[in-house]
Amino acid sequence: MSLPDRVLRTVRKYGLVERGGRVVAALSGGPDSVALVHLLRELQDRGELTVAGVAHFNHQLRGAEADADEAFCAALAADLGLAIEIGRGDVRAFALDEGRSIEDAARQVRYAFLNEAADRLDADVVAVGHSRDDQAETFLLRLLRGSGPRGLAAILPRAGRIVRPLLDIPRADLREYLRGRAVAFREDATNADVSIPRNRVRHELLPYLERDFSPGIVEVLAREAAIARADEDRLQAEAIEAARSSVSATTGAAGEPRVQIDRTALTSVHPALAVRVARLALGSLGERGFIGFEHLERFLEFAREAGDGAVLSLPGRRAVIRGRHVVLDVEPNRKKTRKEQNSFRVLLSIPGEVTLERMGWAVSAERLDGDAWPGRRWLARAAEVPVSADALHLPLAVRCRRDGDRFRPLGLGGRAKKLQDFLVDRKIPRETRDLLPLVVDADDRIVWVVGQSIDEDFRVTEPSQGVLLLKARRLGGLG
Repeated sequence: MSLPDRVLRTVRKYGLVERGGRVVAALSGGPDSVALVHLLRELQDRGELTVAGVAHFNHQLRGAEADADEAFCAALAADLGLAIEIGRGDVRAFALDEGRSIEDAARQVRYAFLNEAADRLDADVVAVGHSRDDQAETFLLRLLRGSGPRGLAAILPRAGRIVRPLLDIPRADLREYLRGRAVAFREDATNADVSIPRNRVRHELLPYLERDFSPGIVEVLAREAAIARADEDRLQAEAIEAARSSVSATTGAAGEPRVQIDRTALTSVHPALAVRVARLALGSLGERGFIGFEHLERFLEFAREAGDGAVLSLPGRRAVIRGRHVVLDVEPNRKKTRKEQNSFRVLLSIPGEVTLERMGWAVSAERLDGDAWPGRRWLARAAEVPVSADALHLPLAVRCRRDGDRFRPLGLGGRAKKLQDFLVDRKIPRETRDLLPLVVDADDRIVWVVGQSIDEDFRVTEPSQGVLLLKARRLGGLG
């Protein structure tokens, strides 16, 4: 099977790009990303997808070398007749300001830029060049750091808008593809620096394992990551089901998200589920600070043993025992920007309801009996809408809008549209746009812009595969 055929198989296996979908390729200038661009072009020539352009980010970490990479990418895009988006950022300064590692800071600013570039190029997804070798390296790194199954799932084929069409392809095959076509690329000298953990795994640990233990170690580790991902998906689904009866979400008096957890229900389930339910509950308060395994262990011990009124502080969060419940709030007295103060994200159980007092909304979800489907006429712009349960990745959440949000409103030919533009077209007043709830799934895909439209991806086409009914009401009256 040819390399383009193998890439297409990965695309189809994981549903990375719809036929004809618009893709922007992340281009660093290195061999993997250059191969990615050429392979996507071959798939475009077959009519499988459309390459909307490429995007290059200059991290300003390697001086003239980084500038040369940027120039190389611009020239390659011109040679291929592709649009290019170029971004630059002082990653070192950002890392110092945020107290992050250089690697973490670089990843954050790079992916923010890639999403913005995709918006400007009107692309549906962003393709990045992670290979099977990257998967194996990530698995080993996380194993050495003590990650559980969630971490050992390593690199996901798809994470929101980011897709990885090369994830099943060995790095050596990508190099051979480029050699066979005499395609030039750039080499990053820092990739040889074994003081960097990933490079040490790549250049020392993997060759050692391959030489002395298993010649096919890369494939073995990539397969282990796939197994861990499948196991985690199953356990996560069971945890979501367990959370339905033990976790409820609402908002506090100041409009901050609040979560209430039944202590008995939480601590009586299998530990593998309890830790995942706890993670779901803590995560439903939004991105308030990193929660690791040791935090989850402390939280579960607190839920089992602490007495009434006891308080536990966690990164960005506070847990308080109230009788048979643990109540989770945002850590008080946090310094927050105005934008943070106006943001919210709360878990939406099925069945269940989220009350957003400051926003003046209540949003609920329930499963719809398929027998009730025939004869109903559903409107996209309504206070209740059906969505395809089969298309969703649970759990659902309700959140406010964010910069860069996009979705595919019904009736617009299936094209993605910026949420900001959609709200302007719908004449939603500026002062109420940030208070309009969005129902999103676990991949942060917009399912429903409340009262306005669902996303085309969640249109019900086959009721027998499962339907969820989403409802919204204005507090103090019907929506």
